[in-house]
Amino acid sequence: MIRLSRLQSGQGMVEYALILALIALIVIIALIATGGQIVNLYSDVTATMCSYHVGC
Repeated sequence: MIRLSRLQSGQGMVEYALILALIALIVIIALIATGGQIVNLYSDVTATMCSYHVGC
């Protein structure tokens, strides 16, 4: 009975790791796809803040 519990626990950990890996892959793909837009947005925000002399 204890052995079966360990096997199920190990299986649960593997499933959890696979889900985390899938989420990480989706996040990486999303960042690659929108990376240029994020850089442009950051530059625009920085330029706007500098024009008002805030945080430069």
